[in-house]
Amino acid sequence: MIQGAALPDGGADTTFLSGGEAAAMRTPPSDKAFDVLARLVKCFAGEAWVISKCGPRVQQRTVRWLDHHDFYRHTGVPRGNVRFCRKRADKAAHCADLGITHMIDDRIEVHEALRGLVPHLFVFGVHTGPIPSWAHHTRTWPEAEVAVRATLRPG
Repeated sequence: MIQGAALPDGGADTTFLSGGEAAAMRTPPSDKAFDVLARLVKCFAGEAWVISKCGPRVQQRTVRWLDHHDFYRHTGVPRGNVRFCRKRADKAAHCADLGITHMIDDRIEVHEALRGLVPHLFVFGVHTGPIPSWAHHTRTWPEAEVAVRATLRPG
């Protein structure tokens, strides 16, 4: 969802996954993602992670895309704070290892694996089906920012 979030009509932009390398690098970040992430990274004192489910080819492409778009400089996410796994449910092991307290992800299946482990779950993007009552639906990055900030203690 940092890149390739569902389009407003609920459809998917598959250029990054199925297009050529040059087209994939031209795929822009999701609207306002870098700006919101930069502010949230500050809220968490740099303790922010990208945990992505993908195969080896898309993993390599993702690493190149992050560098190509200068993701780390724009967002403040430390370069070493990117992890990959092969199954969506495997994100739970990363979250447990890292002590993740907030997860923004577009897949309800991921949130189901994190339920009871990660206290604050945010289902991102356009969804046509129901959102579980134990998760918060955020359609855009600005909505995600508001929702995450609402869970933080003032200080």
